[in-house]
Amino acid sequence: MGGCVGRSRADGHGRRNEPLKKERPKWKSDYPMTEGQLRSKRDEFWDTAPAFDGRKEIWDALRAAALAAECNDLELAQAIVDGACITLPHGSLTESYDELGNRYQLPAYTLGPPVNLISETSTDSKVPDNTQKQAQTPVSRQEFQLRVRLSTGKDVRLTASLVDTIAELKKQLQEHEDIDISCQRWFFSGKLLTDKTRLQDAKIQKDFVVQVIVNTNPPPPVIPK
Repeated sequence: MGGCVGRSRADGHGRRNEPLKKERPKWKSDYPMTEGQLRSKRDEFWDTAPAFDGRKEIWDALRAAALAAECNDLELAQAIVDGACITLPHGSLTESYDELGNRYQLPAYTLGPPVNLISETSTDSKVPDNTQKQAQTPVSRQEFQLRVRLSTGKDVRLTASLVDTIAELKKQLQEHEDIDISCQRWFFSGKLLTDKTRLQDAKIQKDFVVQVIVNTNPPPPVIPK
């Protein structure tokens, strides 16, 4: 978009446009919250956000930028913001404006976990060893439709099972959407998923949504000397 303004400049409405800062808002939930509860609260906000004032494509861009920032990829988050011509008066995603002057506000829980977040893994240690072994050994490959949400705002459903690895699912997404594997970064509950991670390892189930950041400018291949 040729009308986008650069960083640390005033936009067309006279507002200062600051680069995105690394600091995340610190907040405390009214009650101790698990990662699953935080994820549900965020999904509820993002699913209803386009009904607020503003444009859906800007809400989608803010969602992708918030996810990238939480995963400490500030460069990608800034690129998403710049690409959508979003102005940040305070260098934070908590308040922003699009090029038409519409205002967007993100609650703190969309940008970082609360200080009183409960780790769900703490209860796993209480499970007997024999139960853990049974859980790690799948009886059969039960397939289901996994919902993948791209940073472009599009939702894609892939055929998956709990024993599938992220690498296998990346190949499937490449076949479906023609997105090169090197351009895909998969996140769940704010954590980067490695290629060797299986869905059961990340506790990803049928009704969960996995986020995929699509990088349209992958790094150049390393040429061996």
